[in-house]
Amino acid sequence: MILLTIFLGKSCSNQAQNDMANSTIQYTATTRGFYQRIIINNQKATISRDRDEKETPIKVTISDSDWKELVGYFQKINLVELPKLKDPTQKRFYDGAAIANLKIRYQDKDYETVDFDHGFPPAEIEKIVNKIVSLAKTEE
Repeated sequence: MILLTIFLGKSCSNQAQNDMANSTIQYTATTRGFYQRIIINNQKATISRDRDEKETPIKVTISDSDWKELVGYFQKINLVELPKLKDPTQKRFYDGAAIANLKIRYQDKDYETVDFDHGFPPAEIEKIVNKIVSLAKTEE
């Protein structure tokens, strides 16, 4: 019984990593003077700060510990509920914050949040958004 529990636990964890590895997560934040797009796919991050794409995006490999943390946050997201999440603040309406958005492509289907303030994501996705943004900060 104990071995079965351990085996099933490891199997679920590996499945989550496989699901995350086969998904694409894109976080975008933009204002008139600021642009940031972070794309996460298969333990790699592509960071772009040029909306016209004239500069080459920065590509980084996500460390195993950061990847494991992202997988954990990804497991807790209800993808179907993403479009229904409420934004906690509306600073973007008066240029108090960049307009942010999270898109996830999972099993050939797209899931996308409504716009929210950069730095103030909905509580349900706050941990994964903050982790994604922190990956870009380490490359500044």
